[in-house]
Amino acid sequence: MIAGWSENEPSARSSLELGDAVSRASALAALARMDALSIADLQSAVVDDQPLVRRRALLLLPDRWSEESAAQIDLVAALHDDDPTVLEVACFVAGECVPTNRRVVQRLMEICVAHDDPLCRESAVAALGSLGDPEATAAVLTACDDRATVRRRAVLALTAFDGADVDAKLAAMAEDVDWQVRQAAEELLAIGSDP
Repeated sequence: MIAGWSENEPSARSSLELGDAVSRASALAALARMDALSIADLQSAVVDDQPLVRRRALLLLPDRWSEESAAQIDLVAALHDDDPTVLEVACFVAGECVPTNRRVVQRLMEICVAHDDPLCRESAVAALGSLGDPEATAAVLTACDDRATVRRRAVLALTAFDGADVDAKLAAMAEDVDWQVRQAAEELLAIGSDP
């Protein structure tokens, strides 16, 4: 949307009211570009009826995360989105924003071990690794037995956790059938063995 480059906030704001999702998503990006995107704008957009708008709003959230936005934008609700493309982004955002809400970590663990969509599981395990909450250790270890793309994220996420079970899983993953999983596990084990 050209309004973002021309600093035309009224034009961008009028597009937020248009019926089509592409215009609303573009308007959010334009407002962000001109540093005019408010928490209220994001609060409305993360519950928009169109997945495209919800995804765009979530992607814009990390740069605007604060105590104020944490109090006004419900990440837990976003982590229950029915659209897997939105949910994947919501998991990423949860890992970037470091929320203090315990329910966020709980929901990420649920997604990590039980969601039908592997991209959502992958994004959730990456977020859990980023947050490093010890309560998530079991979920990350479970993800180490998932499909290869999830295992690749899970092995990296293990760096945030400690314990004999974590060490044992890393050693097992150094023998994984997927070469990228093996390589990551071997590198982590080598780092851990350095004096």
